[in-house]
Amino acid sequence: MTDAIRRPVVISSSDAVGRIDWGGAVEALRAGHLLPPAQIRDVFLGPAHGTMMSRSAYIEGLGYGAKSFTVFDANAARGLPTVQGAMLVFDPDDGALAAVIDSALVTGVKTAADSVLGASLLARPDSRHLLVVGAGTVAASLIRAYTTVLAGIERVSVWARRPEQAQALVAGLAGIGAELAVVTDLPDAVGRADIVSTATMAREPVILGDWLRPGTHVDLIGAFKADMREADDALMARAALFVDSRATTIGHIGELMLPIASGAITPGDVLGDLYDLVRPDARKRVTDDEITVFKNGGGAHLDLMIAVYIARMMAG
Repeated sequence: MTDAIRRPVVISSSDAVGRIDWGGAVEALRAGHLLPPAQIRDVFLGPAHGTMMSRSAYIEGLGYGAKSFTVFDANAARGLPTVQGAMLVFDPDDGALAAVIDSALVTGVKTAADSVLGASLLARPDSRHLLVVGAGTVAASLIRAYTTVLAGIERVSVWARRPEQAQALVAGLAGIGAELAVVTDLPDAVGRADIVSTATMAREPVILGDWLRPGTHVDLIGAFKADMREADDALMARAALFVDSRATTIGHIGELMLPIASGAITPGDVLGDLYDLVRPDARKRVTDDEITVFKNGGGAHLDLMIAVYIARMMAG
């Protein structure tokens, strides 16, 4: 009986360095959204200064997954990661534990691939200039994913509150097939970009609707709590709104909750999520002048799609 037990593959972030195929990751999300809708559940435990979160999903034909992680804000002073955890992947046929994957790896790949899938479905096909707002770990993955999958991107501008952080990010990127530049005038940079991707920890808007030119696609990533937002009411009211998942964004994230509360938008103004957008007849961009917004809110089902992709990629 012992011989029949399959040992799960264990994958750390270091195992995957240099092996992520961003086109494959984006395709994994697109294909996953063509499967039956996922069942998802989130559980939060512990005090505010030390929280554990477990995000679980089941997708028919793909399997079961659970990402559990802790968030300890004081860990930075201890020299430890603020977020630590693992993703468990279970076989869809017999329930066997198939993989244990570093949660940071799953989250990093999922976040960038999620945004790039949204942009590939909503941004103008002739988009050439990407502006990334923020210069953390997510920003680096975004630049790699965008320039790999959207081959038309010729210029990537990076803005951060601390210019030296943006300079360090640009200096540390190699093998990017686009011109990289640090910008310091955010309103001007927003007005020149075809795609604006924000990955900040902002609780007040950093992007204003008045700054955008017609036809811009805005990819909002940073806000993940009820009191967080990156775009102002004017932008949300001006744009055609889309999300990665209605179930994890509407009523959960300040990016939508706050403009809904102010009356700038209504829940009905969200025109679709990825389950809608991957369909050939979906409502997407209507004109070249339309401003589109895609709110990247994540979710356990996206984690599962990417975790299965990573496990298969590493096994191959």
